[in-house]
Amino acid sequence: MSQDSSSARSRAVRVDDTGVRRQLADGSEESVTWSDLSAVVIRVIPEGPWDEDVFFMLAGSDGAGTAVPSGDPAADALLERLQMLPGFDHDKFVEAMTTDADEAYVVWKASDRTS
Repeated sequence: MSQDSSSARSRAVRVDDTGVRRQLADGSEESVTWSDLSAVVIRVIPEGPWDEDVFFMLAGSDGAGTAVPSGDPAADALLERLQMLPGFDHDKFVEAMTTDADEAYVVWKASDRTS
Protein backbone atom coordinates (compact mmCIF):
# COMPACT_ATOMS: atom_id res chain seq x y z
CA MET A 1 0.00 0.00 0.00
CA SER A 2 1.78 3.06 -1.25
CA GLN A 3 1.11 6.54 -0.01
CA ASP A 4 4.09 8.85 -0.27
CA SER A 5 6.34 8.48 -3.32
CA SER A 6 5.71 10.33 -6.56
CA SER A 7 5.31 7.02 -8.40
CA ALA A 8 2.58 6.07 -5.91
CA ARG A 9 0.30 8.94 -6.89
CA SER A 10 -3.08 7.77 -8.11
CA ARG A 11 -3.99 7.90 -11.76
CA ALA A 12 -7.39 6.38 -11.14
CA VAL A 13 -9.36 4.84 -8.27
CA ARG A 14 -12.39 2.67 -8.92
CA VAL A 15 -14.91 1.64 -6.27
CA ASP A 16 -17.48 -0.94 -7.36
CA ASP A 17 -19.40 -4.01 -6.17
CA THR A 18 -16.22 -6.11 -6.35
CA GLY A 19 -13.93 -3.86 -4.30
CA VAL A 20 -11.44 -1.03 -4.70
CA ARG A 21 -8.79 -0.76 -7.39
CA ARG A 22 -6.17 2.00 -7.57
CA GLN A 23 -3.99 2.49 -10.63
CA LEU A 24 -0.71 4.22 -9.80
CA ALA A 25 1.23 6.73 -11.89
CA ASP A 26 3.95 4.14 -12.57
CA GLY A 27 1.36 1.81 -14.14
CA SER A 28 1.16 -0.64 -11.24
CA GLU A 29 -2.11 -1.42 -9.51
CA GLU A 30 -3.26 -1.99 -5.94
CA SER A 31 -6.59 -3.58 -5.11
CA VAL A 32 -8.68 -5.28 -2.47
CA THR A 33 -12.02 -7.05 -2.83
CA TRP A 34 -14.86 -6.50 -0.37
CA SER A 35 -14.91 -10.24 0.40
CA ASP A 36 -11.18 -10.21 1.22
CA LEU A 37 -11.18 -6.94 3.20
CA SER A 38 -9.75 -7.50 6.69
CA ALA A 39 -9.29 -3.97 8.06
CA VAL A 40 -9.90 -0.30 7.32
CA VAL A 41 -7.56 2.26 8.84
CA ILE A 42 -7.69 6.02 8.49
CA ARG A 43 -4.08 7.22 8.38
CA VAL A 44 -3.48 10.88 9.22
CA ILE A 45 -0.11 12.36 8.26
CA PRO A 46 0.21 16.07 9.10
CA GLU A 47 1.65 17.38 5.82
CA GLY A 48 0.22 20.87 5.78
CA PRO A 49 -2.59 22.49 3.88
CA TRP A 50 -1.32 21.74 0.35
CA ASP A 51 -0.39 18.06 0.56
CA GLU A 52 -2.66 15.04 0.97
CA ASP A 53 -2.69 14.14 4.65
CA VAL A 54 -5.53 11.64 5.16
CA PHE A 55 -5.60 8.17 3.58
CA PHE A 56 -8.10 5.31 3.61
CA MET A 57 -5.88 2.25 4.16
CA LEU A 58 -7.69 -0.91 3.03
CA ALA A 59 -6.03 -4.18 4.01
CA GLY A 60 -6.82 -7.57 2.54
CA SER A 61 -6.51 -10.83 4.46
CA ASP A 62 -3.59 -11.81 2.21
CA GLY A 63 -1.58 -8.72 3.23
CA ALA A 64 -2.32 -6.86 0.00
CA GLY A 65 -4.49 -3.78 -0.17
CA THR A 66 -4.48 -0.16 -1.19
CA ALA A 67 -4.28 3.37 0.16
CA VAL A 68 -6.78 5.89 -1.19
CA PRO A 69 -6.17 9.61 -0.54
CA SER A 70 -9.23 11.26 1.03
CA GLY A 71 -9.05 13.98 -1.62
CA ASP A 72 -9.43 11.52 -4.49
CA PRO A 73 -12.62 11.94 -6.54
CA ALA A 74 -13.61 8.35 -5.66
CA ALA A 75 -13.27 8.94 -1.89
CA ASP A 76 -16.95 9.83 -1.42
CA ALA A 77 -18.10 6.60 -3.08
CA LEU A 78 -15.54 4.68 -1.01
CA LEU A 79 -16.72 6.24 2.24
CA GLU A 80 -20.32 5.43 1.36
CA ARG A 81 -19.40 1.76 0.94
CA LEU A 82 -17.23 1.66 4.06
CA GLN A 83 -19.98 3.12 6.24
CA MET A 84 -22.21 0.19 5.24
CA LEU A 85 -19.74 -2.34 6.68
CA PRO A 86 -21.19 -4.04 9.78
CA GLY A 87 -19.33 -2.72 12.81
CA PHE A 88 -17.88 0.37 11.07
CA ASP A 89 -16.83 2.76 13.87
CA HIS A 90 -18.40 6.08 12.86
CA ASP A 91 -17.18 7.84 16.02
CA LYS A 92 -13.58 6.77 15.39
CA PHE A 93 -13.92 7.94 11.77
CA VAL A 94 -15.08 11.40 12.88
CA GLU A 95 -12.21 11.54 15.36
CA ALA A 96 -9.72 10.67 12.60
CA MET A 97 -11.10 13.27 10.22
CA THR A 98 -10.98 16.06 12.80
CA THR A 99 -7.45 15.63 14.09
CA ASP A 100 -4.09 16.89 12.91
CA ALA A 101 -2.16 14.29 14.93
CA ASP A 102 0.13 11.80 13.20
CA GLU A 103 -2.06 8.77 13.92
CA ALA A 104 -3.69 5.67 12.49
CA TYR A 105 -7.32 4.99 13.41
CA VAL A 106 -8.77 1.50 12.97
CA VAL A 107 -12.38 2.11 11.95
CA TRP A 108 -13.26 -1.45 10.94
CA LYS A 109 -11.90 -4.99 11.27
CA ALA A 110 -13.24 -8.19 9.74
CA SER A 111 -13.87 -9.53 13.25
CA ASP A 112 -16.35 -6.63 13.67
CA ARG A 113 -18.60 -7.99 10.88
CA THR A 114 -20.90 -9.63 13.39
CA SER A 115 -20.90 -6.77 15.89
